[in-house]
Amino acid sequence: MQTQSNLKAAFWMACSLGCMLIMTWAGRETTRELDVFQVMEMRSLIGLLMLYPLIRLAGGFRAMAAKRPLQHVGRNVAHYAGQFLWLMALTMIPLAQLIAIEFTTPIWTALLAVSFLGERMTPPKTIAIALGLIGVLVIVRPGVASFDAGQMIVLAAAVAFGVSMTMTKSLTRTESAVRIIFWMLVIQSLIGLVPAVLVWKTPSASLWPWILLIAFGGSYAHYCMAQALSNADATVVTPMDFLRVPATAALGYFVYSEKVDLFTVLGTVLILSGNLLNLAVRRKAAEPVEVP
Repeated sequence: MQTQSNLKAAFWMACSLGCMLIMTWAGRETTRELDVFQVMEMRSLIGLLMLYPLIRLAGGFRAMAAKRPLQHVGRNVAHYAGQFLWLMALTMIPLAQLIAIEFTTPIWTALLAVSFLGERMTPPKTIAIALGLIGVLVIVRPGVASFDAGQMIVLAAAVAFGVSMTMTKSLTRTESAVRIIFWMLVIQSLIGLVPAVLVWKTPSASLWPWILLIAFGGSYAHYCMAQALSNADATVVTPMDFLRVPATAALGYFVYSEKVDLFTVLGTVLILSGNLLNLAVRRKAAEPVEVP
């Protein structure tokens, strides 16, 4: 039974990985022609239509009634900010750097969980956070390499994602995955409506396939991740997500001829090592204690 569960989790994580790669590729292509505000608005509106089959399966719109609407709003303000900054950085730095720095999100989530959810700051968790921060410094190399605004922007996006993830962690106690995604798309559509109208530009016919892909990838990546987590523990699922780092680097290399330098590789290893250490501590804490 456990093997079957892990196989299902691996399947859904593979789907989530595919959706994230699609969104990354489509995001870079769409932002060549359209403003980020417009891309995000179209992603949310079209994504809502694409989510409709899952809404029907979950019981229809009545089943989407939020139990904690204010927390949905707060979570999506943070997520919208993070997504906006992430798409901006997507146009400014190599994909390998983008995804490596984005993986500092668990660091900020851990710090926020200590501050707002009452979790303890243990020595292993402190080491994990330190490794992640050192990894960022190795990639960015302040004072050595030329300043790159894109690196700072994606770092700010990772912090915003950390806020969003902390609030999502709390929401999952009372809300289903479909309901969380539904309100994500609705609230973010409302947040971005006016900015999108102000910069609106009619997309060219060749751009529409990319627009549909970013809407699909952005909406269903979250759903697939939730399905993976429902089939296996987070300590099993999350390391599978680390495959997104080499996969995204490969996308940048083969599609955009982006080379990966040694500092990016070393920084990525440090960041992922910190994440793995944090996961190992969580797994050990979750193990039942034998009573003699």
